[in-house]
Amino acid sequence: MLTLIKNAEIYAPEPLGSHSILFAGNEVLKIGEIDEAAFKNSGAEVKIIDAEGNLVIPGLIDPHVHFIGGGGEGGFATRTPELQLSDMISGGITTAVGLLGTDGTTRHMTSLLAKARGLEEEGVTTYIYTGNYDVDTPTITGSAKDDIILIDKVVGIAEIAISDSRSGQPTVEELSKLAGQARVGGLLSGKAGVVHFHTGPGKAYLSQLHELLDHYEIPPTTLYATHITRSRGLVDDAIRLAARGSFVDITADGKTGEWIRYYKENGGDMNQLTVSSDGNGSLPVFNEAGVMTGLGVASMRTLYEQFVSSVNEHGLPLGEVLPLFTSNTARALKLDRKGIVSEGADADLLILDKDTLALRDVFAKGRRLMEDGEIIVFGTFEKH
Repeated sequence: MLTLIKNAEIYAPEPLGSHSILFAGNEVLKIGEIDEAAFKNSGAEVKIIDAEGNLVIPGLIDPHVHFIGGGGEGGFATRTPELQLSDMISGGITTAVGLLGTDGTTRHMTSLLAKARGLEEEGVTTYIYTGNYDVDTPTITGSAKDDIILIDKVVGIAEIAISDSRSGQPTVEELSKLAGQARVGGLLSGKAGVVHFHTGPGKAYLSQLHELLDHYEIPPTTLYATHITRSRGLVDDAIRLAARGSFVDITADGKTGEWIRYYKENGGDMNQLTVSSDGNGSLPVFNEAGVMTGLGVASMRTLYEQFVSSVNEHGLPLGEVLPLFTSNTARALKLDRKGIVSEGADADLLILDKDTLALRDVFAKGRRLMEDGEIIVFGTFEKH
């Protein structure tokens, strides 16, 4: 069946003006002036959606999600739960990348891969990283490089922890070997081949990543650092790393708009910045002695909420903010058909209220998952 969205103001993510969008299956066929009557007269089955007064943008891409849960830093009872399909839909996320975190012992790469495949069957696009905080890091085949080459969903290695008491305390040389595996795995498979680094609150900030670029033959695009807004000092260092060509990532929270503005006003390259949710990961709070004093769970919906807040509450231009949640992430992960509204791209589309940016409709791979603000497709075991 064909779907025609008409009278839409399109941000692709750059503003294109008001046009119609025609798509079938998982592909956008045409953007522009489309003769609606011709389709009706031809007898073709066409679903027509009038998006007047609304915006159409690409589906959001979340590059950092704990598909099978995370946490456990407070003991076995603090392991966070798996996400459900509706967690993604309610946040307008049509593509996500799953990972392990602190725990690579009771959570396994094969389980992560199975969960990613299950979410894909339910209607969204998923990828995963191989590995966890540790070095040596867990894999599926026994080699991170081989995982990237041989397993379709593996796009890189993550989340390798640095500047954190919970990390495996890797040396720069050990990190260089992982980065080399990711680089070669990416080259041989046509994938991003990134190493996605968990950055803790330590005073070393991103110094090990700078050392990799200074002393090893590692392309800057291989390095992708997240959790960069723990402090101003860390953001300043992330600005320096981005200037060298690496991607850096903000974990969405109530101050995301403030951090985006700070990054921009201090010379940060906006083309190298992304935002993620850390969805279903734990949010532990530690005191100076390293004792955990609090624990929360990150929500994927925070990504969409902070996108809206950055525009509506912090006054950042929509066309400037949207790439951080869509096309920049697609470039970082070499997902060429994602994060854009373009002919030949995947039909991952969101319809938003033009005035409030409230989420009205979600299309993932051309299938409508939310209609007029109500989720209409749920995961296999979800109650609704």
